[in-house]
Amino acid sequence: MKFSPVARVSVIAAISALALTSCAANEGGATPSESASGAPASTLSGELVGIGASSQGTAQDTWIAAFQTANEKVTVNYDPSGSGAGRKAFIAGGSAFAGSDSALSDEELAGSFGTCKADTKAIDIPVYISPIAVIFNVEGVKDLNLDASTLAKIFAGQITSWNDPAIVALNADAKLPDAKINAVHRSDGSGTTKNFADYLNQNAADVWTEKPADDFPAGFGGEGANGTSGVVDAVTNGTNMIGYADASRAGSLGVVKIKVGEKFVGYSAEAAAAVVAESPLVEGRSANDLAIKLDRKTTDPTHYPIVLVSYAIACEEYNDAAQAELVKGYLGYITSEAGQKAAAEKAGNAPLSADLSAKVATAIASIK
Repeated sequence: MKFSPVARVSVIAAISALALTSCAANEGGATPSESASGAPASTLSGELVGIGASSQGTAQDTWIAAFQTANEKVTVNYDPSGSGAGRKAFIAGGSAFAGSDSALSDEELAGSFGTCKADTKAIDIPVYISPIAVIFNVEGVKDLNLDASTLAKIFAGQITSWNDPAIVALNADAKLPDAKINAVHRSDGSGTTKNFADYLNQNAADVWTEKPADDFPAGFGGEGANGTSGVVDAVTNGTNMIGYADASRAGSLGVVKIKVGEKFVGYSAEAAAAVVAESPLVEGRSANDLAIKLDRKTTDPTHYPIVLVSYAIACEEYNDAAQAELVKGYLGYITSEAGQKAAAEKAGNAPLSADLSAKVATAIASIK
């Protein structure tokens, strides 16, 4: 993503304003909880620019409202234009942080970051854990069970009818229509797609042969829709539809139960968090890069394997030390117990575990 001279000036001005407001939560900036307890009013002012994952949309709205209430002269702008767009903007120097459902790739880490000090890298900081719901709108069907292989075949275009024997075998009591399956995927670069594809690849590699990526595999068919909202709208307003989206946006749509072990499991924040808790960090990265290698092959029915970890991507060291302090303040709030609880109440995500919270706090404190 490239920025015109005018746009770049605007971005730099916004980030400079960020820097001037940098005495965030740890250095005089009021957090929401502090303001409520009668702490002195915040003296922060300026604008914080973030771009990225639409999955974080509801949580970011919640965090922004609380942070701006406590810091009345601060404006936080988060553009939920997708994980891929967020990483590209951050790498180009167009935002103070990126939101992404995919951690930075090795190739991205090997490059440079316009927002960061020369010869330093960026780090992945988990801020949002959420199940991915497989949503459906099928005439006459209220409950739907699918295993990984059947789900992969549907989205790969190998199963095309709702009364296909493979689906019927998993749903003996359902009245499945003799109708075409209309599968919807993200048309934009999306970490939600990468996480969904990773689940299919780990559990049905003979069907989902493509390497998990932000872009949905070309040639697999189906209908593309832009952003989480686009997928949800397409499934809601179409006929005999199926798609995938952050669970916070499932609303009143039908939600598939996924086969885990010998049982069919619906999503929950707790079941998603259990998978994250048992997954290791990606090896070979800096000590404070907390990218997680999710293990989705669980057979424990208390776990829900179609889960995403969404990150705030920030610099190890910023070009301006004052800017770093402001970023630390905002990320410190959204990953705090209060910030995670506020988001969970609105978005239904799983708050960071105590162990992961401690690692996150250390990573944020290391930002310069």
